[in-house]
Amino acid sequence: MGKRKLQRFAEIGTFKNVKQLDEGKAFKGQWASAFFKNANPIVLELACGKGEYSVNLARKFPEKNFIGVDYKGNRLWVGAKMALDEGIENVGFLRIQIQNILDYFAQDEIDEIWITFPDPQPQSPLERKRLTNPTFLEKYKVILKDGGYMNLKTDNDGFFAYTLEKIAELNLPISQQTTDVYKDFPGDEILSIKTHYERIYLQKDKNINYVKFQLDLKL
Repeated sequence: MGKRKLQRFAEIGTFKNVKQLDEGKAFKGQWASAFFKNANPIVLELACGKGEYSVNLARKFPEKNFIGVDYKGNRLWVGAKMALDEGIENVGFLRIQIQNILDYFAQDEIDEIWITFPDPQPQSPLERKRLTNPTFLEKYKVILKDGGYMNLKTDNDGFFAYTLEKIAELNLPISQQTTDVYKDFPGDEILSIKTHYERIYLQKDKNINYVKFQLDLKL
């Protein structure tokens, strides 16, 4: 591991807006009251990378709480440091493996979930690691309030098609769907938020896929 990564790993351990591994378990069921010190709705960004979406959403919606979840601490450092420097109090970060998410959030604790440009895990043996695999959807169903929305934004057409296939198999209701965000939803204040990697994809004229759906039905 490079010196810079080691420095960032050491630093996020001192950041008040970051919880790592076991220390995050203490907030299960009380993220709003104990971590954010309010009763506002909580929105998760899974596989948040540098946390750009979480930070930008927090800027736009001060009446909500946002938590970026990822395992790579050197990436989380970027969003966490940005939020600290700007004094953004309604965003935090959790460094965990997403498959363990039920250890950190209680039933019906989350109001909305975003998955932004995750690793598509294209190889067939890795399907179980795809974040819209039914095994993951079952976990999200537990923590997401009834009527809460799932949002997926991805450049990977294969992963998007896979997700739509699973949504159809489970007969889950879709609210919005597009294979070209910037053509079909121009100027949308949420969908127009761009991550570092998304800007790279757009420079290469890559289309951006998006689907908004619910987990209302039992899986």
